[in-house]
Amino acid sequence: MGKPTGFMEYARTDSKAESPKDRIKHFNEFHLPLSMEERKCQGARCMECGVPFCQSGMILNGMASGCPLNNLIPEWNDLLFRGNMKMALSRLHKTNNFPEFTGRVCPALCETACTCGINGNPVTIKENEYAIVEIGYEVGYIKPNPPAIRTGKSIAVIGSGPSGLAAADQLNKRGHLVTVFERSDRIGGLLMYGIPNMKLEKHIIDRRVNLMKEEGVIFITGANVGSDYKASKLLKEFDRVILACGASNPRDIKVPGRESKGIYFAVDFLKSATRDILEAGTSDVSDIKSFTISAKGKKVLVIGGGDTGNDCVGTSIRQGAKSVLQLEMMPKLPDKRAENNPWPEWPKVSKTDYGQEEANDVFGNDPREYQMTVKEFLTDKDGNVSKAVTVRLESKLDEVTKRYSMVEVSGSEKEIEIDLVLIAAGFLGTQSYVAEAFGVELDGRTNVWTEAGKYKTNIDKVFTAGDMHRGQSLVVWAIREGREVAKEVDASLMGYTNL
Repeated sequence: MGKPTGFMEYARTDSKAESPKDRIKHFNEFHLPLSMEERKCQGARCMECGVPFCQSGMILNGMASGCPLNNLIPEWNDLLFRGNMKMALSRLHKTNNFPEFTGRVCPALCETACTCGINGNPVTIKENEYAIVEIGYEVGYIKPNPPAIRTGKSIAVIGSGPSGLAAADQLNKRGHLVTVFERSDRIGGLLMYGIPNMKLEKHIIDRRVNLMKEEGVIFITGANVGSDYKASKLLKEFDRVILACGASNPRDIKVPGRESKGIYFAVDFLKSATRDILEAGTSDVSDIKSFTISAKGKKVLVIGGGDTGNDCVGTSIRQGAKSVLQLEMMPKLPDKRAENNPWPEWPKVSKTDYGQEEANDVFGNDPREYQMTVKEFLTDKDGNVSKAVTVRLESKLDEVTKRYSMVEVSGSEKEIEIDLVLIAAGFLGTQSYVAEAFGVELDGRTNVWTEAGKYKTNIDKVFTAGDMHRGQSLVVWAIREGREVAKEVDASLMGYTNL
């Protein structure tokens, strides 16, 4: 422990964000990193606890506590404090293939389990991780390192999201020949088209993918496996196949008027916005002539909370929305931990994310309305959505099931004017055509079935990982599953694994 009293001497200092009025002018990341000396002080705040809950990755009361990757957090915090960045990066990469992704988009389960946070502010673990990996790229510590020996075994990875990339990276390091198939036009899956540019600039993904290419991983885009690319062909050509296609079935809302023009799934809106930015070659709002799905001058209704709903709010504001309203079915969470939600459990508390901050600054109010949903959409004479009939909800006990559920409050209906609707209600599971092409079984939640704790499907040679396996989840869980499936695949090929 480099600084035993660091947590008492130094206050938590986060990197500063651009003001909402400035950052909505562009689609770039908007946090300004601390200086190296300031960052060392933040590393010094780590207590190097005897029991470091930050890296535990335990499930407590149904929620994850600490890092699912079991990152060696106290070790690299200490190395950061000492300025030994090369060793800090080595310890970071030991458990995490892509810290430049998690350092940007992870909700930092590690920080909510930090011992410093019991009676004060937790260590800036996420930003420390970001600093270590970015310095690693800047000074040249991160460079291609292809395996010295090849095993001759070949593996196809279907899907290039975080789980597919992690599996490919691990198996390539082992010496296997890995080919990644992606149905889209760019590599990255959820990272590329599901997360907005202001949270993860796309050149960051390209930087890592190019490194993997130099190390020997083959990437094929525009390959829609199970549709125009035959599953039988892959099973014949490769020794193993890993399905990492994500949970890409968006949850719909079935109400009258749903077929109206101007109603989109959030994933389609965000994907089109990212593609428009990439094709325009600029991230400045004023330089982008138009968007495929545009919120400019429109009254936008976002249905659903969570990260995706917030991303829709932030993207709509940057496109020039006239107003934004975000509906959440559930009640607002408390501002502080409840007594039945103690540390180190994940804190079930209300948070205001960047999109809501921007809406508050631009429109003068928080865009969220809680315990409310849409009952019906109304259209104009041309079939465009023009109004939504909303209804209030309340929690009531079902006398039959003895469970609480959200039910409509009679007489609470209200009409609101809208021009654009974005449905951010989550995802339901894997798309059936991929599962059917390989003949893999699905579980009750339409995820690909495997034995508990395993990644092999019911089909010989076929494995699965990520959201396709566990359902919609976090990038950090996807990376963990990619690493775990790589171990299982390696053992099945070699009789043992050292991954």
